[in-house]
Amino acid sequence: MRTFGFPDFLFILEAARWTLALSLIAFIGGATLGLVIALARTSESKTARLLSTGFIQVFQGTPLLLQLFLIFFGAPVVGFDINPWIAAGVALVLNSAAFLGEIWRGCIEAIPRGQTEAAHALNLGYASRMRDVVLPQAFKIALAPTVGYVVQIIKGTSLAAIIGFTEVTRAGQIINNATFQPLYVFTSVAAIYFAICWPLSLMAARMERKRAIAFAR
Repeated sequence: MRTFGFPDFLFILEAARWTLALSLIAFIGGATLGLVIALARTSESKTARLLSTGFIQVFQGTPLLLQLFLIFFGAPVVGFDINPWIAAGVALVLNSAAFLGEIWRGCIEAIPRGQTEAAHALNLGYASRMRDVVLPQAFKIALAPTVGYVVQIIKGTSLAAIIGFTEVTRAGQIINNATFQPLYVFTSVAAIYFAICWPLSLMAARMERKRAIAFAR
């Protein structure tokens, strides 16, 4: 056993790059799939609405940890060799897509119905209505809650430690097993998460205030 020191803190800090990388993958993949889900939820097709609603209910209605386990331990059972990086990325992308899709669905439906009716009057098709009328306005509404949800994605990456992915939490576990000083180790882990998430939380709150002021005018 040894004493927790600065080199140990640096080891945990260096693992933050993998936390950020996994968060970026989860956000980009989740945003891409989430937009598809949001459009399906608000489409004129009953089948698309049912499928997207089912997807959201499954991934919002089950814990992310369980989803990680099912992908990491379930994939080899059906013949896929999968490592912790891929398993964590897939689970976080699917989970993020469910939540972002529902956030963006609400933002799309928040656009005044008159905008859609005006687009209909101009004989715009569904794709044109969404691209040129609805989505640009929905984007402004969605910006603040989306930034706020990125904080949840970053914190959610900590669960990847359970399947052996070495991000900040897993690095903390490794150092704790060597030093047996959990107070120092996990205080450092918490400080790193706070340093990453706090600016984003402030940004989301500031965006919300600006939007509230804009709507009040």
